[in-house]
Amino acid sequence: MKALVVCDSFFGNTEKIARAVGDAIGDALAAQADLLTLRVGDVRPEHLAGLSLLVVGSPTRAFSASPATKAWLKALAPNSLRGVKVAAFDTRADMNDVNSRTLTAFVKLFGYAAEPIANALTKRGGTLVVPAEGFFIKDKEGPLKDGELERATAWGQQIVAKLKE
Repeated sequence: MKALVVCDSFFGNTEKIARAVGDAIGDALAAQADLLTLRVGDVRPEHLAGLSLLVVGSPTRAFSASPATKAWLKALAPNSLRGVKVAAFDTRADMNDVNSRTLTAFVKLFGYAAEPIANALTKRGGTLVVPAEGFFIKDKEGPLKDGELERATAWGQQIVAKLKE
């Protein structure tokens, strides 16, 4: 099985989550997997050839995926992910920690990055294996909230479990 975890990261938090997810997938699949974890700018067309699983993550920026992630997703050809299992995640502020009714209202209206990433992947033929997931950071630049790397590991294991069903 060929698997790829792709992320963009501004302050390193999203990349830490991507690596935890990738490590969990690699550990669960062991010798059965050819797994790479790459930054979105490092992904080349050959990385997508023969792919079985694609996981994409981005920090939430202005209620959306990062510009680099959006551009990369937009550049994927129609039906280029046909037969590929996909999953999406983001990093985000925890609204329970933000003392802003205005920001909370905007989040309710516009959401986070993970859902639009998942939608972009399925529009290109991918099959979503688990619901899109969000991982929490402290403040604007992080660090990750306590327990988020463990949650990312568990989410990666959940992806593998769904692949085996």
